[in-house]
Amino acid sequence: MFDLDTGPVDPLPAALDALGTTADTLGSWRVLAATASRDLVAARLAEAHLDATGILRQLGGDPPAPGSLWGVWAARAPHAVLEAEHGPQGWTLHGATPWSSGSDRCTDALVVAGDRLFAVRLDDPTVVPGEDPWRGLGMAGAGTTTVRFHGTVAHPVGGPGDYLDRPGFWHAAAGVAAVWFGGAVGVSGPLRRRIRSGRGDAHDAAHLGRVDAALGAAAALLREAAAAADAGTDPLDGARRRALVVRATVETAVETALRSTGRATGPAPLAHDARHARHVADLEVYVRQSHAERDLATLGGLAATAPEVTL
Repeated sequence: MFDLDTGPVDPLPAALDALGTTADTLGSWRVLAATASRDLVAARLAEAHLDATGILRQLGGDPPAPGSLWGVWAARAPHAVLEAEHGPQGWTLHGATPWSSGSDRCTDALVVAGDRLFAVRLDDPTVVPGEDPWRGLGMAGAGTTTVRFHGTVAHPVGGPGDYLDRPGFWHAAAGVAAVWFGGAVGVSGPLRRRIRSGRGDAHDAAHLGRVDAALGAAAALLREAAAAADAGTDPLDGARRRALVVRATVETAVETALRSTGRATGPAPLAHDARHARHVADLEVYVRQSHAERDLATLGGLAATAPEVTL
């Protein structure tokens, strides 16, 4: 499905068709992480497609057509509001969705309007990418922009509130962390190679040890979360708490990998290895999909009323 020596197979949709037919969460996350270790943009688009596939399966929608590539556009912003209208001919969308990744290559998308989720075809002439081009270096290849809808025909997926009110929403939130994890593995590559080549000293080894410990903790929690997702035993609040723990732990591992690799290897990889420099920039932007202390505050509120963590 993915060639880990040369990067994601082209075209990306064909590589995702087989993954989307199974409910093997850990297997999917492993592919996402392996892809993210080399190409975060491809992994980010793949994660969204697999999320859309799972949402459609859970909420009774038709599965993605073979060869299609789906986005999930649920972000909100004061300047970009999307509304759904129901008329004699069905539902239509009016307004805009911000932060719409894959707008330049997705064939379809799941979009949120009000408290409902809708499926839309993106080749409809009433769908217009926004005029807010991405100007940063990190994740510049993800085709992220504001997309505007001018009376676009849409098909509801599930009922009001169904998109958020399900454990699967939080399982997917943990799946994003699997992509961050793979990015952290990739960004620590120069440090690992420095030690393996014999050029590193004890301080470099200590940095690698710190990264290895952080990644090991993150991997253990991701495996546990994947097993819980497939077992389907988590209630909604349990899935939410688990996802927030996973995301916080993986975010710490990402920060550790970025900091320790940079401190051990100095500026040379960033200055002379274009691929590594781009990977660092991509990861620093993508991990900001975390809500940082706001997520930790939410987690603290959940932890205060939940049983203590035990072995």
